[in-house]
Amino acid sequence: MVPTPSGRTPATCFEYQRAETWSDAVELLELWDGEAKILAGGQSLIPMLNLRLAAPAALIDVNPIPAAAPRIDGGHIVVDANTRHRTLTTSEVIRGHAPLLAHAVQFVGNVRVRNRGTFGGTLAHADPTGEIAAVTMAMGGEVIVQGPAGTRTVPAEDFFITYLTTAMEPNEVIIGGRIPVGDGGRWAFHEVVRRYSDFATVSVIVMARAADDVRVVLGGVAVRPVLVDQELLAPALSDPGNPDRARDSAQAIAAALDPDTDLHGTADYRRRLVAVHTRRLLQQVLTEEGTA
Repeated sequence: MVPTPSGRTPATCFEYQRAETWSDAVELLELWDGEAKILAGGQSLIPMLNLRLAAPAALIDVNPIPAAAPRIDGGHIVVDANTRHRTLTTSEVIRGHAPLLAHAVQFVGNVRVRNRGTFGGTLAHADPTGEIAAVTMAMGGEVIVQGPAGTRTVPAEDFFITYLTTAMEPNEVIIGGRIPVGDGGRWAFHEVVRRYSDFATVSVIVMARAADDVRVVLGGVAVRPVLVDQELLAPALSDPGNPDRARDSAQAIAAALDPDTDLHGTADYRRRLVAVHTRRLLQQVLTEEGTA
């Protein structure tokens, strides 16, 4: 491949395919038999193409498929796959019934990424540092996928398998997600980044829908978002107003982790961040100082 005048080698050649419906997208995926990629917001895929980390034979553009506004249906908030991140921060349905999601999306990339990136694209990319994947898991959400066999839903905790890998079968595509309406819950969110718009070194989310329904999810500490085992939360839940019990749970959670060391931080640093911020967020939520 001949470099461009700028000296940069361009992405490999590919066929451009346009899908008008999700059924079109599935048919095109079948046609290309594993050699195509879905193009939505392109905020992860395009850089990978430019770096030649991905070289699909075809790109299937799903941007022509319209996204309805987030809506409530049967006790769940339904978010279409092509919903832009920015919409999640401005939607009255999301702000009113899933404020944790509206808050966390503000930390996704930068304003350009939020204007172009999509809800479904982020879930499909399955970056373990991603805010939307972790929040969807913390809120007990489900991912809706469509494929040759029809439509199915997958709980978020079962959807993310490992780094950049999901539970989608061949020729399936994400068409949306469902999140339980969060009225009455309390939550707290914190992430540590080296600088604005960087990938999170560690993120901690605490979501409490009731005294006996508390979920803690961690990002950036494994090959997928981590849903903390309820046994590790037992000390904090047994005495919600006691900061020592919150510390006991946080330290047990950190000790159970085996994070990688990379350019963003060592394994010990990540465990320390988890211990400190999980204790603080548990204390906030369990003593009703978290955001309702």
